[in-house]
Amino acid sequence: MIVPALQDAALLADIVAGRSADARHLRLWWLGQSGFLLQWQGRHLLFDPYLSDSLTHKYAATDNPHVRMTARAIDPAALDVIDVVTSSHSHTDHLDPDTLRPLLRVNPDVVLVIPEVNRQLVAERLAIDVARPIGLAVGQIVDVGPFRIEAVPAAHEQLDPQYLGYVVRCGPWRVYHSGDTLRYEGMVDLLRRHAIDVALLPINGRAPERRVAGNLAAVEAATLGKAIGARTVIPCHYEMFAFNTADPAQFVAACHAAGQRGDPLRCGQRWSTASLGSGTASSALPR
Repeated sequence: MIVPALQDAALLADIVAGRSADARHLRLWWLGQSGFLLQWQGRHLLFDPYLSDSLTHKYAATDNPHVRMTARAIDPAALDVIDVVTSSHSHTDHLDPDTLRPLLRVNPDVVLVIPEVNRQLVAERLAIDVARPIGLAVGQIVDVGPFRIEAVPAAHEQLDPQYLGYVVRCGPWRVYHSGDTLRYEGMVDLLRRHAIDVALLPINGRAPERRVAGNLAAVEAATLGKAIGARTVIPCHYEMFAFNTADPAQFVAACHAAGQRGDPLRCGQRWSTASLGSGTASSALPR
């Protein structure tokens, strides 16, 4: 099993230590699958966390076992520093009750941002008041502390209001978390207008024979990053389940071919916008 670069107490200590780092820069940690923790000015936004074994247990006795490849980065009950958490859509690896219920318990004031059309489902799955989440539709914006969050379309096979991406502005920085998506008409023009610094994009691709719904593949993530003018692409949605993964080396090669910077991370690894200072390509597999 793949061991995270930092895990449990060591990861939490690194997150806490990040608060005293250069205040001009955004920091983030990849927590596996599509989960990322953003840190800006001592506040924390958590994108689509999956920090349990719920899917492994759910599918253990089926013909589609979800065998975990990477050890869990951290117990969600230990993440008591979270200000806002997102769900881009209702698939369990993006809306996991075994992750979100502990997070809500240890962060009682956390703001939960979801697609508005998923409100009832979210309330039922998390056993919370239906009025608690902030629901967004495409084009709507919410400010939570230092984070300005705008909902943008996602096409998890096709455009549908139950699937969203999020563009988050943190001071001068703009981070795009695509959720699960394919490339769709108008996507490039929409995202270019946001002047994205960091694009968090899936690379596991579309594989109907494996019952994997539509996502960008490695080459598509690299070329989309180039098309939207992202300063870097950080790949995700791989190395969680053996039946639904991708080789990050293909992403690195695609970034070199496209002339696009890419920063693949190890699960639990910290990354900072300070590394963008040179503006040069740094696509390389993490060690």
